[in-house]
Amino acid sequence: MSAAVRARIWIRRAALALLALMLALQLWFFACIVFWRWHNPGQTAFMQRELERLERPAPGAAARAPRSLQKVWVDYARISPYLKRAVVASEDARFLSHEGVDWEAMEKAYSDNLRRGRMVRGGSTISQQLAKNLFLTAHRSYLRKAQELLIALMIEAVWDKRRILEVYLNIVEWGDGVFGAEAAARHYYGVSALQLDADQAARMAAMLPSPRFFDHHRDAAYLSQRAEAIERNLPSAQIP
Repeated sequence: MSAAVRARIWIRRAALALLALMLALQLWFFACIVFWRWHNPGQTAFMQRELERLERPAPGAAARAPRSLQKVWVDYARISPYLKRAVVASEDARFLSHEGVDWEAMEKAYSDNLRRGRMVRGGSTISQQLAKNLFLTAHRSYLRKAQELLIALMIEAVWDKRRILEVYLNIVEWGDGVFGAEAAARHYYGVSALQLDADQAARMAAMLPSPRFFDHHRDAAYLSQRAEAIERNLPSAQIP
């Protein structure tokens, strides 16, 4: 057998092994999604990375004492309707009508990225953001985007919209070590997620693109302007 033939055989085997690995990974994602239809996720990929960041000492500093994340799960009915509407208005206005992917928004984001020469917008729906938070990283690339899209389609196939929004509101990052609506409401306003009023809900929704930044810059002019715009759109936001 010639060296060229042996090389082709090994390349074929490597390709098949990679394909099998990718398929196994997708099956694992799908199994988790099916399980979480009836059971609440404990710790997500984003939570794990944030916990590692909080415990990592600064260069030259002593090791930090172990820290825990602020997170408390609450059922859908225990979250303010104002917050549900604010998040939908801010993050995914067509949440109830799409099947996991807003192709119009993705096309616009792709055009903007081409014009700027780098990936700065993703055009992600709530389902895609949920997929990213549960399993992936915040690193922006088209490969990660493709995986995010595939997981979002799995989520939409298994969960209804109410479950999608419930899980999203309970696991999304909302500050420095703060995850979920209940912990965020208590962190920012000292109330439960159910007690949030329209102004508070709009302000929390406005924080979502950069929650850690706004946790430390709560008086930012942009935050107030964005919150006002979200609050004006509350009546038109449709929720499950």
